[in-house]
Amino acid sequence: MRYDIPIYIGEDALARLLDYCAAQSIDALTLVADQNTYAALGQVAEHTLRTHGYDVHRILLYGEEIVADERAIVQLLEQMDTQERVFLAVGAGTITDLVRFVSHRARLPFISLPTAPSVDGYTSIGAPLVLDRVKRTLIAQPPRAVFADLPTLCAAPHRLIAAGLGDILGKFTSLADWRLGHLICNEEYDEALAQRARRALDACVQDVAAIGRAEPAAVRRLMEALVESGLCMLEFGKTTLASGAEHHASHFWEMKRLWEGRPSLLHGAKVGVATVLVASLYDQIKQLTRAQVAERMARVAMPERAVEIQIIRQVYGPIAEAIIAEQSTFLDMDATAYAALQQRVLDNWDAVQEIAATVPPAEQIEGMLAAADAPTRPSMLGLSNQEVELAMCCSHYLRNRFTVARLARMLGLL
Repeated sequence: MRYDIPIYIGEDALARLLDYCAAQSIDALTLVADQNTYAALGQVAEHTLRTHGYDVHRILLYGEEIVADERAIVQLLEQMDTQERVFLAVGAGTITDLVRFVSHRARLPFISLPTAPSVDGYTSIGAPLVLDRVKRTLIAQPPRAVFADLPTLCAAPHRLIAAGLGDILGKFTSLADWRLGHLICNEEYDEALAQRARRALDACVQDVAAIGRAEPAAVRRLMEALVESGLCMLEFGKTTLASGAEHHASHFWEMKRLWEGRPSLLHGAKVGVATVLVASLYDQIKQLTRAQVAERMARVAMPERAVEIQIIRQVYGPIAEAIIAEQSTFLDMDATAYAALQQRVLDNWDAVQEIAATVPPAEQIEGMLAAADAPTRPSMLGLSNQEVELAMCCSHYLRNRFTVARLARMLGLL
């Protein structure tokens, strides 16, 4: 499905917002921000709208850390008034996702006013939320329009800009995983969208050091790539193309920290670090011949349902039963089905190698992150060796998909 979403990235974002509201006969808005994003752009946006005669109801979400969870949803709902208004999400990923979900359930549109080039979800239809301590993506709605103020994006904290780069670099492995799942398990795929997302990625990484320096032209390219990734997800109707094994690892770390009452980490920072780890799996796959693959698969035992369920319960604790239900197809495979899966891998090994070749070496991706002064290794995020090992061996349970992590398990690489 195609969407016609006006998108502006430049120095006149608020002027364009005013023009849009006038053209769309919008006269009442609910502005949603947190304390930081209100200071960055929300206060100026509110003053500008009010000065031009618009009725603005302000909602500020408070707290040291705003998480897109039940608490924040209720906080937003209780501050809404009864007038029918267009939502204006002033913020980055968390604010946008909260507004996307609440506005959709309230059957009201929303406009996005990004404050940082930190995520690719601005134009997405999915709202990643933490519900009952589980990271879930609920289908909601895209914004009616996006107005990104370039000076505000450039002035965002460096860690947010670096997170946006991490999220974009994750497309190296997510796009490869998308093709891999289609090749081996006939998962739904769209080559035209894959090419669009890859072009946006390639354009963005031409000068990652300039992104790290927050140079306007480079930040614009980063934001354009993030928006394009979101548009591709929107048209596909799923997040698959932009969320592979690297995102599964990131989600795993996020949920684990929530269960343990520890502060969350920036999504894109986790994704960037995980992309290096996942790229290293592709590096290993590039070195294997078909004969070596056959030998490895003959040595690696078929996953046993009881053992897999025990691992899921040990690792996922409070959400284990939901994970087991999600993985029913994988867990219920019998010997015949598993042998057929192994044969598909062997029969398509040349194509698997072609997919692996589209992923730059892990060392090169690490260099891109380092050039922008972004985190490159788990220890830089405070992640332990055990957390890394658990994510690499067990995060594939989060989604019923065939990614390089599942292939690596079949080959005894994990």
